Amino acid sequence: MSSNVSSLTLLLAWLGYFALHSALASLAVKTWVAKRWPGLMPAYRLGFNAIASLGLLPILWLLYRHPGHVVWFWSGTSAWVANGLALAAIAGLLYTLRDYDGGEFLGVRQWRNQTRTVEDQEGFHLSPAHRFVRHPWYFFSLVLIWTRNMSEAMLLSALMMTAYFIVGSRLEERKLIAYHGDRYRRYMEKVAGLVPLPWKNLSKTEVRTLVCVSRIPPA
Repeated sequence: MSSNVSSLTLLLAWLGYFALHSALASLAVKTWVAKRWPGLMPAYRLGFNAIASLGLLPILWLLYRHPGHVVWFWSGTSAWVANGLALAAIAGLLYTLRDYDGGEFLGVRQWRNQTRTVEDQEGFHLSPAHRFVRHPWYFFSLVLIWTRNMSEAMLLSALMMTAYFIVGSRLEERKLIAYHGDRYRRYMEKVAGLVPLPWKNLSKTEVRTLVCVSRIPPA
């Protein structure tokens, strides 16, 4: 397969994956499924996660089979810096896991409780990381992505994933505004979206004025 054809195939694979992922995550599709097949709703999140995971396999195969030429390769001091940032991002991801309801995120709790509602069950809550960035998982993932060595295929994938995080975070926030209204709008005004900014964060006092004792859906 030529480089142009493999790049086009990878591009289309990512576009198809993102379109399916966004559609299944949307309130419109969830509402449609709930009305047409309400008995499927307890397993919806489990099925969503399964489809999201399996859908990555063809893309990973394309990355493995057709990496293309090397675009850049970290070495020497730059490799130490890149890998250090990547390790810090992994640590950040692991640290923030404690602030999410794993059963809710995976869909196990919905299945166990036979939940048929469309809305996510977690309430509005701000973890320590959410004081500095609205989507900490997206931020840590971006650090991981852009600190890796880049082949042509990996660079295309990095650009696609970055674009999707930007678009996906906005789609996610439409749902959060639908769930939490003006309270989430005020939070958006105070805190940066994907990349922490020194002048946009919340103090602990400001957090207490915004939230109640519950949780927001993970980003």
